Amino acid sequence: MCLAVPARVLSIEGMKGAVDFGGVSREADLTLVPDVVVGDYVLIHAGFAIQRLDRSEAEESLALFRELARALEEDGP
Repeated sequence: MCLAVPARVLSIEGMKGAVDFGGVSREADLTLVPDVVVGDYVLIHAGFAIQRLDRSEAEESLALFRELARALEEDGP
């Protein structure tokens, strides 16, 4: 199973960028989405931004991830 997670682009330097996964910042390769700008949301898989996302779509996905994390904390694995 593959999982891609939405993230917001914080900064760009060349073809790399800092992205935010709801409070966790990581570096990602932006080569596959060359038209992305700071503030855009992208879908990250294996360290690569693979697609630009609409803001509302990204925020809805992030809310679902937070809801899942809360449920797992409450119920355990």
